[in-house]
Amino acid sequence: MQQVLLKIVENVPLTENVYKMTLCGDVSDIVATGQFVNIKLDGMYLRRPISVCDCEGDLLTIIYKVVGKGTEMMSKMSEGTLDVLTGLGNGYDTSLSGDKPLLLGGGVGVPPLYMLAKYLIAEGKKVSVVLGFNNKDEVFYEDEFKALGADVTVTTVDGSYGVKGFVTDAMTMDYTHFYTCGPEPMLKAVYKASKTGGQFSFEERMGCGFGACMGCSCKTITGYKRICKDGPVLKKEEILWEN
Repeated sequence: MQQVLLKIVENVPLTENVYKMTLCGDVSDIVATGQFVNIKLDGMYLRRPISVCDCEGDLLTIIYKVVGKGTEMMSKMSEGTLDVLTGLGNGYDTSLSGDKPLLLGGGVGVPPLYMLAKYLIAEGKKVSVVLGFNNKDEVFYEDEFKALGADVTVTTVDGSYGVKGFVTDAMTMDYTHFYTCGPEPMLKAVYKASKTGGQFSFEERMGCGFGACMGCSCKTITGYKRICKDGPVLKKEEILWEN
């Protein structure tokens, strides 16, 4: 973990309430796909945890949804610097992917899969990606995944774009391992529908963001784990779902 000041390079809307922000500075502590950063905002007691979409050189890309005062404040920023904790979380393990990994993202669970897809394709894997949204107006990053060379399927709940239904309705291809990120109901559905081993990235409210407060603990087969420190990525075989 490293605390750094990062300069805002770009902050643009992708949809009505989803934004892409590019930051510049020392991001050398980000070493794995699926890690996250924790951003300090003026007047806010807690930092805002945001997953890493991409990181290359001294540029960091994050994608976030405006859901409260903190992210609304972020959406209005066009210049300046941010106090950021970087290199948080354990990230995805690409060594388990096999030859044909499947990536499934729902809503703002899509961004961390972009850097993962880039890494897997660079390793010579045949990557399939399923992106799930409520409707066509919420769709983002389809073209960016295609530009990497991934086979991309988009699902929408209302059928206004792509396959009608949920990401699980598009899990028809052969795959050797899966990676997923999104809201918990989606993760539970993927868990039940999956036929191989896989890795889940969990979205959770956090206090400190680096394992000190135990505020984001969840129960696993080996005991309680902290989503911010021991996660956010957990393997399929260690997850215990709570009713």
